[in-house]
Amino acid sequence: MNKIYTRTGDQGKTSLASGERVSKCCTRLEAYGAIDELNSHLGLLLSLLSADDAERDFLTQIQRMLFSVGGNLATLPETGKPLSSRKCVSPTDIQAIEQRIDQILSDIPPMRAFILPGGTQAASQAHVCRTVCRRAERNILRLAEEGEYVDDQVTAYVNRLSDYFFTLSRLLNKQAGIEDIKW
Repeated sequence: MNKIYTRTGDQGKTSLASGERVSKCCTRLEAYGAIDELNSHLGLLLSLLSADDAERDFLTQIQRMLFSVGGNLATLPETGKPLSSRKCVSPTDIQAIEQRIDQILSDIPPMRAFILPGGTQAASQAHVCRTVCRRAERNILRLAEEGEYVDDQVTAYVNRLSDYFFTLSRLLNKQAGIEDIKW
């Protein structure tokens, strides 16, 4: 790609991966745009972690997966092509997040109250990732409610991912010696 600007979006339309022109305000764009925003916030979270932080590799895997999820959402189902060919998230990907959440939960104290976002910069950024992830999930579900195909593994992955960011925020605060801020 040699050119960044094309001028083709100046009238409020953009192209999906399939080449179809759609409004920049359509639900599909809201869905994969929120995934893109989440990926950017995740990049900021990574920049706040030390180079030897154990979560770096796992978070980088999530970034790669989010890029695939965004590409999946940016592609309309092709006529005659089986929907199973559009899978980008597997049950194993979801299980990996669940296992990591369980590992973190074994390292942090049990919750006894609602937790306010805050603490270290990294923990606060993990909370931002959590809330952007929840918005992305709502946009993806809205797309499905409008009758568009959405892989159920994508919705499960994004749902689980927001839980991971919450537990990660608590872990990052614990590692820094900062207690959860109770409501």
